[in-house]
Amino acid sequence: MRRFRSFTLAAVALAAAFGGVPVAASAATPAPTVHRAAFSCTPGYFCIYSDYNGGGARCQWRQASKANTADDCSFIRSNRNVRSLWNGTGHRVQYYTGTNYNHRVGSTPAGHGGNLQGNYQIRSFRPQ
Repeated sequence: MRRFRSFTLAAVALAAAFGGVPVAASAATPAPTVHRAAFSCTPGYFCIYSDYNGGGARCQWRQASKANTADDCSFIRSNRNVRSLWNGTGHRVQYYTGTNYNHRVGSTPAGHGGNLQGNYQIRSFRPQ
């Protein structure tokens, strides 16, 4: 039994040394905050991006709703997914994977944004 306990302690120590076990200090560290500065989105607009963290191609709209984002978003027309977004409007925005507000996939409050799952397109949006 004593040999097993020593082996367990040694395994935990090695795993901690190589990052396999979270250290108490890192477990208490808060998750990173998404800041608007990371996203290039004109104030008052709803923006979507083809890459994470506001990177890649950007499409933005000032109007409150859009029934088909492919009308004026080249990366959506190219069948690329939306990986991040920023809501610079003054209202919560709901977004959908289908045109004409079908198949709601999420919503984001005003002044917020971030990374999405990245395996779908936002084909329409409107205020909540």
